Amino acid sequence: MERDKKVSPKEIFQHILAIITLYVSGIGFLVLVFQYINILFPDIIGLNGYENLSGARQVIRWSISSLVVVFPLYVFMTRLLNKGYAANPSKRNLRIRKWLIYFTLFATALIIIGDLVTLINNFLGGELTVRFLLKILAVLFVTGSVMGYYIWELKRWKTEE
Repeated sequence: MERDKKVSPKEIFQHILAIITLYVSGIGFLVLVFQYINILFPDIIGLNGYENLSGARQVIRWSISSLVVVFPLYVFMTRLLNKGYAANPSKRNLRIRKWLIYFTLFATALIIIGDLVTLINNFLGGELTVRFLLKILAVLFVTGSVMGYYIWELKRWKTEE
């Protein structure tokens, strides 16, 4: 197998843009879900409902705005990269691609571990609430989806090292 001798700046930026838009989309989605959870299950001990609702609405607007712009860009970049892989399958072996995928898997694993540690810690402290559990499930859903997709992607296109 011929190693990627030269990776063009275009390919580097396409891969970096795709992965950054994935991260921003995931964070935007989680922030949106967290705000809806905050509205549906308000913190009675926290600030009064009006201030929480007003702040949540502003955060919801930002989350939706970022998702409307960034997520379609992620989909576009992923499709563009996949077309390039279909035309030239050796591009699946680009080092930048593998580094970004494995970094993403590493980051999602750390987030899942931290999420589970937080869950167990709150459980042992007797501080489990519906609000907290829903947020934990949201994080597990997003990180698990990203991790599952990239593991599937790697298995689907096993390449020789």
